[in-house]
Amino acid sequence: MRLVRVGPAGEERPGVLVGDDSYVDVSDRFTDYDGEFFAGGGLSELARTLSDYDRSQPLDGIRIGPPIARPHQILCVGLNYAEHAAESGSTVTTEPVIFTKAPNSMSGPFDPVVSPVGGTKLDYEVELGVVIGVRSSHLRDDASAAAAIAGFVAVNDVSERAFQLEREGQWVKGKSCPTFNPCGPVLATPDEVGDWQDLELWLTVNGEKRQSSSTRFMVHDVIAIVRYLSQFMVLEPGDLINTGTPAGVALGRADGSYLNRGDVIELGITGLGTQRTVVV
Repeated sequence: MRLVRVGPAGEERPGVLVGDDSYVDVSDRFTDYDGEFFAGGGLSELARTLSDYDRSQPLDGIRIGPPIARPHQILCVGLNYAEHAAESGSTVTTEPVIFTKAPNSMSGPFDPVVSPVGGTKLDYEVELGVVIGVRSSHLRDDASAAAAIAGFVAVNDVSERAFQLEREGQWVKGKSCPTFNPCGPVLATPDEVGDWQDLELWLTVNGEKRQSSSTRFMVHDVIAIVRYLSQFMVLEPGDLINTGTPAGVALGRADGSYLNRGDVIELGITGLGTQRTVVV
């Protein structure tokens, strides 16, 4: 299934994508795609009852929000592609580099990206996002880690590098501004995705290709990341994990081509759809 949430910000209704341009509204049976939905077996119930809906609606003209409600936490992996680590002047680490983003930084896949007051180095990062489906702690093996995954999303880990790297302390303040985590357009369940370690990622700015890679080049793969995080914290249903970005970010470019007002960012991941956001 490919889950979507549609409607004005804060009033999104849950649905399921049909084809590429229609959806089935399931809000009569499910309140939202949130922690309660995932924890209560909502995905299984949705799969069982989806055939009851025989009428779809066009998406044309309807806002598509992030495909999950605000999560309990957004966890992120840094320097998870060797070439990105090199362009950042860093080395690949034996254990994953972990940081967080404020949960209210999440926005829709077509919503504007707002450049924050005082920011001077706004950057982009296409990433595969993993949504947790069950409460998980100290996962013991790969099978249990795979079973903990509800699905996958495309995300843009928007970053204000001046806040992140030049203001001392933790990265979180350069990662957590409003609209700094465009998410979606769909949450695809694992059966829809297939081999999640062989997905193409790409990103353009004003039509110029900036990032192009594959999840097969991750230093720490999806299963390893989920298991690793569960050793240090409880992963809650609906939590989002951003798994790192490949090379090509503005930080690593010699021309220092950071984002400016009016720039158009487009990105996509195999099977997870595309985003288009404008910097304001």
